[in-house]
Amino acid sequence: MSRGRIPERLQVWIDARERHHLSHAHVQMARELGMNPKKLGKLDNHQQEPWKQPLPAYIEQLYFKRFAKRSPEVVVSIEERARREEDKKALKRGMRLQTRRGDDAKG
Repeated sequence: MSRGRIPERLQVWIDARERHHLSHAHVQMARELGMNPKKLGKLDNHQQEPWKQPLPAYIEQLYFKRFAKRSPEVVVSIEERARREEDKKALKRGMRLQTRRGDDAKG
């Protein structure tokens, strides 16, 4: 994975955020609730269904019901999360390579 490339499992959340006009906090809450980003469309209010809440309000309500907090303490965007995962992976790769070099020198 080269720098700047977002994994597909995170890209669907970016697409859902843009499609449904959600904030980074709403996306993080939906992910923590275990929602499927491809199914958010049927939960969204399309102005024809006055009994339905708007999607951001619905996510907030479910999050409060499950976690008893209004929002996550630390909000991390999907792009930042992907960057952190990539950095962690590169660090692990470097440590693994360093360990292999150490083993080669011994034996």
